[in-house]
Amino acid sequence: MTLDFWGLTGAFSFGLPLRWAGFLLLSLELLFFVWILVDYRRRGVLFPRLLEEAEAIVSTCCLKTHRFGGRFTLSLKNSVGAVAKHDPDGYNYMTELHGSRSQRKMIAEINQLYRPAVVLLDGMEAFVSGGPEAGGKASPGVIIAGTDRVAVDAVGVAVLRLYGVAGEVAQGPIFGQEQIARAVELGLGVGGPEAIELVTDDRAGQDFLARIRPVLLGA
Repeated sequence: MTLDFWGLTGAFSFGLPLRWAGFLLLSLELLFFVWILVDYRRRGVLFPRLLEEAEAIVSTCCLKTHRFGGRFTLSLKNSVGAVAKHDPDGYNYMTELHGSRSQRKMIAEINQLYRPAVVLLDGMEAFVSGGPEAGGKASPGVIIAGTDRVAVDAVGVAVLRLYGVAGEVAQGPIFGQEQIARAVELGLGVGGPEAIELVTDDRAGQDFLARIRPVLLGA
């Protein structure tokens, strides 16, 4: 969360009961950062020391298309929010990202800097066009949970396809999508759809998985 987002959404007041329960909301803008080199970045990135030292990280994300070059924003893209926007000397890391032809590979590479204990992807509603803040909506009505970011994102793309996403996200094998393909090259998760185990605990979930599997496998 950024301070601007806190003010816009009223998250300051939401954070009070969490604080009473023993949780502390922190803006990454207020934390110390460490400088780390990654392949497609001219100057690397600034990454929060708190996340580097954390015992466990839970990554929470949404199911969206992304019209600014990412194509979709799921768990891998969620990590972009963890790195600093500006260097102390004024250098803008987000301008570098959004202006690069390698943007989707750069998104994947940020994920080398940490490993979440679990990913929770909210797919109750989704953007299947536009995004990330507005667009055509669908209501898949699912929550995707997993310990493998590549698997979570592959299933997320399959859900987007099931609900009518168009353009590049709808084309080719899911594991050919640049974010996912680069993450696989870096060893960040499973290497293909056949390695993903889909599990649910009720009949409605089984019916949904029966629809997702052929999309995931490219059948």
